Amino acid sequence: MDNKKNKSGAGPGKKASAVNGAKASNKFNKQAAIKNSGKNNAQVNKKINKKAGKTENTDASDKNTEKSSINWYPGHMTKAVRMMKENISLVDIIVEITDARIPSSSRNPDIDELGKDKFRLVILNKADLADKSITDKWIEYYKSKGIYAIELDSRNFKGMKDVKNLMTLACKEKIDRDRARGIIGRPIRAMVAGIPNVGKSTFINHLTGKNAAKTGNKPGVTKGKQWIMLGQEIQLLDTPGILWPKFEDQRVGNHLAMTGSINDNILDIGELCIGLLKDLEKNYAANIYKTYNINDEDIDRAIEEDHLMAREAGIIAAVAARRNLLLPGSKYDYARASDLIIDDFRSGRLGRISLEEPMHDDGL
Repeated sequence: MDNKKNKSGAGPGKKASAVNGAKASNKFNKQAAIKNSGKNNAQVNKKINKKAGKTENTDASDKNTEKSSINWYPGHMTKAVRMMKENISLVDIIVEITDARIPSSSRNPDIDELGKDKFRLVILNKADLADKSITDKWIEYYKSKGIYAIELDSRNFKGMKDVKNLMTLACKEKIDRDRARGIIGRPIRAMVAGIPNVGKSTFINHLTGKNAAKTGNKPGVTKGKQWIMLGQEIQLLDTPGILWPKFEDQRVGNHLAMTGSINDNILDIGELCIGLLKDLEKNYAANIYKTYNINDEDIDRAIEEDHLMAREAGIIAAVAARRNLLLPGSKYDYARASDLIIDDFRSGRLGRISLEEPMHDDGL
């Protein structure tokens, strides 16, 4: 999965060190400098908390930049967790919707505790946007943990019949137990859970064949509990999307933000784009070069012209130049170029990309 070479055949980091001592010429470059110096995590977290109306212990944050201090837990999410706890005893299986591009980060660890005695099914949604080879690894990983998993195309939702069959298969023990007790035809009760903006409500609508659950393109649209009949065999309990109170791993918060599960209004898109490009350069650099028709020379030229200290800022500048995203005086418009790159990643225009591979310490 090594796509690091671009059209010219040169590696992505060829001349970054040549400009490492230059001063940043604008706010975006200063942010890049912070990123380069290793202080970025604490800086970004302070910005996010300030915009979200939160406070933090500055000393503690400075001492440990490895821990994210993103705190984004609106009141309706507290209610959602309470509602799930109140209703967990009513269900047989938890169907958890995740983002196939970030299966680990898009899993809420609260679900593991809530559903420790329940049957489990993981839906790897938006698989059409993810790297197929990596998605297959995730399915095998969950299988090794005794959890059913299936990929789902978020554009045409092929495979809904397979989802229903897997729900029944996962609950076979319960169905056999009921049958032994003379209980025939009792519907499987499934709780559908997932973080905001992962496609949960749209999944339910396609599964039921109607607009049974309210949908939206912003996090947190589903507000309350809904029971939905799926034929005579299955009852679905929809729940509001929930995130956990604090992201201890900075990578989790970053990946959730990159895929749109955290409201963009509380984020610095420039910093987010730099983080995304760092991830993409590891395995999908060729996607960037091909999509924007740029190469090492374009990036190096932008770095030298604007005295940039981070290669990722040079990529953004090169994209701005190629797409004619310029400010008065022919200055690179970093903000618009960053928005473009983030949007192209989220929509799949950058290609099928996965940011996470299965790890043995995934928490399952």
